[in-house]
Amino acid sequence: MRAPYRLVRSVLAVALLAGAAVVSGGCAAEEKPPLVVLGPWTDGEELPFKATLAKIGERTGREYVYEGTRSLRETLVAQLRTDAPPDVAILNGQGELAQYAIDGDAQPLPPKVTGKAIGPWAPRLVVRDPEGNTEERAYWVPVRVDLKSIVWSRAGEERAGAEDAVWCLGMASGATSGWPGTDWIEDLLLQREGHYVYEQWASGALEWTDKRVRRAWLDWAEVLATDAEENAVTALSTSFESLGDGEFGLLNRGDCTREHQGSFIRRHYGLDVMPAPTSDFVEGLPSDRNVFEVSGDMAAVFKPSDAAWELILELTSSKAQADWVEQADPGERPYFPSGTAKMTGPNAPTAGSGAVLRMFRDAGQICLDASDAMPSTLRGAFQRAVLEFLEKPQDRDVLDGLLAQLEAERLLQKRADAFVLDDLCDVPPGRSSEG
Repeated sequence: MRAPYRLVRSVLAVALLAGAAVVSGGCAAEEKPPLVVLGPWTDGEELPFKATLAKIGERTGREYVYEGTRSLRETLVAQLRTDAPPDVAILNGQGELAQYAIDGDAQPLPPKVTGKAIGPWAPRLVVRDPEGNTEERAYWVPVRVDLKSIVWSRAGEERAGAEDAVWCLGMASGATSGWPGTDWIEDLLLQREGHYVYEQWASGALEWTDKRVRRAWLDWAEVLATDAEENAVTALSTSFESLGDGEFGLLNRGDCTREHQGSFIRRHYGLDVMPAPTSDFVEGLPSDRNVFEVSGDMAAVFKPSDAAWELILELTSSKAQADWVEQADPGERPYFPSGTAKMTGPNAPTAGSGAVLRMFRDAGQICLDASDAMPSTLRGAFQRAVLEFLEKPQDRDVLDGLLAQLEAERLLQKRADAFVLDDLCDVPPGRSSEG
């Protein structure tokens, strides 16, 4: 009698285990796996964004894992090579994003998301699919934006020609050193020649040896000539923001009075530092252009799923934007493509941020950061050329040699059809083309 009892008990145990496995398998099937978001914010700057993701998770019932890195391109390329991309990546280079779209890594936006591709940050691309068909589609959306073409200073330094003015210069920025200098060249070309010429140049249609491009470099050389001779060379090894020992902001150094930098830099300053258009500080530039260079952090889906597209919609929603603003310190509150912000109340922008918002809204044209739209090899060559130029900014032979090298790279990229973005300027969102 004992053997049958043991047999029944064993069979019952197996049945229970099998049932538990079925139940467990069913629960696992119902679980929502976390979505991985790769982005550029680190060292505390990512905290408001992570808090915003947590708020989104409360609404969607999903978990989001944020991975921040200052080496975005290298990290994403490594992940793609191992067939382990993030669900969503937030990048700041439209030229790089365009290449991911052409390679089939970044996914085209579905109809329900296409309306979030706001210009000029998210231009449409014509990409050929595996069957050889072509279609104009959008591949990314801007989730956060910044204004360039501005100079930061304290009271008394608002206009060109101020006595004892010294420019703050810092070109060092890890693997991408030199970009604060490319910002200078881009801005000076845009301010002097206007957005049509700027767009031609940034999209590869204008030669680097063109006299208008050369003039932008000469304009910068004139700006540098007003400083101490060693300032340009010292900038090669000077961080664009860090002063060391936990201190940040070149204007806080005490030996310079003006800083040409994007609106993100305001996080390092108090209410006494204010922005104004570059043309207010550089003599000889037209004062009525009302054009501004802009940059942005764009979200693209690399592992398509309903959950990934849901996250894109959430990140661009007014609710998520309000959460992000609420979580951030006053000097770090982000700007958004829509330009929406409450000018009063507990989360109202600071005086400096409010000035940036007004420049955004009142601009006649806004244009994408030119080097962000260029093929990555040309972008890198441009950054290196800036560093070489700063060693001898008054040497015209050095400049001509650098421009010839950049023109050779442009031709290489032109023959390779690497320029895929040509619609880089637009009126600010919310304004009509006549406004």
